[in-house]
Amino acid sequence: MQNPYEPYPVRIDEVTDATEDKSLKTFRFVFENPEDEEKFSYRAGQFAELSVTGLGEIPIGIASSPTEKGFVMFTVFRVGKVTSYLHNMTAGDLMGIRGPLGNCYPWDLLEGKNIVIIGGGFAFTTLRSSIVYMLDPANRPKFKDIHVIYGARNPGLLLYRDELYDWEQRDDIHMHITVDGTDDPDWKYNTGFVPTITEQKAPAADKDTYAIVCGPPIMIKFTLPVLETLGYPHDQIIMSLENRMKCGIGMCGRCNIGKELVCKDGPVFTLAQLNHTPREY
Repeated sequence: MQNPYEPYPVRIDEVTDATEDKSLKTFRFVFENPEDEEKFSYRAGQFAELSVTGLGEIPIGIASSPTEKGFVMFTVFRVGKVTSYLHNMTAGDLMGIRGPLGNCYPWDLLEGKNIVIIGGGFAFTTLRSSIVYMLDPANRPKFKDIHVIYGARNPGLLLYRDELYDWEQRDDIHMHITVDGTDDPDWKYNTGFVPTITEQKAPAADKDTYAIVCGPPIMIKFTLPVLETLGYPHDQIIMSLENRMKCGIGMCGRCNIGKELVCKDGPVFTLAQLNHTPREY
């Protein structure tokens, strides 16, 4: 049995600046041992621990899709000791990945449904994984309409910009890209906060429409009332939480919300489930 505390050795294959201010970088990792890639079998919505020997580890949502083979991808915000060190690493450097951890979005339940993805800021990582997963030719027929509402403070802080614009050109997904504000005269998408654009663009709820929400707490706080106004039942609002995760396997208790451990019981919960826990938003 794999020791849950032992990371798989990986090599950095590629590093790119994810935002114009370079506060986020996207890393593509390749497993040193091919059999480890097989063991690291994940689904969209899960996370992993990125570990740097001698410094520690950080929990990060998996940004690649399980349909993308040969690498695993993460987008990392420079915010502390481990992330700052990671931002200074380059292609060819070795480090570790522990996981996959947590639960995933309920893909079996979501098949045959309309999906509304709502994201903000750098929490878009697992949502990127989900979009790529659903748009894969083998999977796209499994889902009905797909709407994506994604926003950042300004155009330079949007993640995966090339992919966003590619998706915007497709006829099998409805993209609603927005920024809080911009002075760019060439900006051709929405301007406004994510809750406002959700109110304007999201379809009304029915029994076959589910919303997946992931973003900063303030965005979630003001988006949930919009979804309720649109008629979404609480068991059809799916959320992904990040809450002080440390060990990733439910041992340290750092990430609890009431009796729920985000790293083990989550990070994916329905709003109906969260209604039975202390309010986080």
